[in-house]
Amino acid sequence: MTAQEKIKELFQLALEAKETSYSPYSKFRVGAALLCEDGTLVKGCNVENVSYGATICAERTAFVKAVSEGHRKFTALAVSTDQEEFISPCGICRQFVGEFVTKDMPVYFLNKSGEHREYKFEQLLPLSFGTEQGEKYIL
Repeated sequence: MTAQEKIKELFQLALEAKETSYSPYSKFRVGAALLCEDGTLVKGCNVENVSYGATICAERTAFVKAVSEGHRKFTALAVSTDQEEFISPCGICRQFVGEFVTKDMPVYFLNKSGEHREYKFEQLLPLSFGTEQGEKYIL
């Protein structure tokens, strides 16, 4: 499979993932798909909770699933919504994702039509507090 075909598969999985979203409160469905370094694809959806604070976003769902299965290196992330505009991950997700990815990893936003925009992770969280600072100041 070519790299372009794998990205197309990633996009399709992100679009499919939002179909299993549990979002009875906001009605804002989000799907995510994560491409692991070994070629494994992992999907996630947002899962809401009546307390809102216990809600988990699609991006974090995908990463938690992947990490819990032993994956630690990732090469791309795609995020889809039912909106015509392109929606970016929330701040908590950006910080969470930053724990596991390189600054130049591509992140794709997909709208309801399946059109996409591509960004490098660093564009989503410039001047981030990452593992470099953790190793220097915390660990």
